[in-house]
Amino acid sequence: MLTLFTTPKPFVGQVAVIQRNALQSWELLHPGVKLILFGNEEGAAAVCRELGIRQVPDVRRNGCGTKYLASIFDRAQEIAVHDVLCYVNCDILLMSDFRRAVESISQLPKKFLLAGCHWHVEKPWPRRSGGAGAHHASK
Repeated sequence: MLTLFTTPKPFVGQVAVIQRNALQSWELLHPGVKLILFGNEEGAAAVCRELGIRQVPDVRRNGCGTKYLASIFDRAQEIAVHDVLCYVNCDILLMSDFRRAVESISQLPKKFLLAGCHWHVEKPWPRRSGGAGAHHASK
């Protein structure tokens, strides 16, 4: 089917909620979808254990600590269990139309690169106990 891979920000505060929601939406695409999370940011190991996601904690970084995306792509190709790989930012929700698009395009006889863009959706988040009111997906 499909291997999705990403690299997160630290799982802290509202970013943790957004990233967790995104990862869970990916798992719901199809039972055969495999997820790989690259990086050892705060909270990543716990989320990977909880959701059953493969974590690759050691990622090549430059002197400022920025991850080399090329090394993440190379490693994903090495360890992916499916022929179709997809990098997705860790805060993007994927819906069933994404799966249908991948299924359709993966029938092509040649290699392909598929690119897309996001839709920005303002979503009020549930109040937390002791809470601060509604939050939005991005500010």
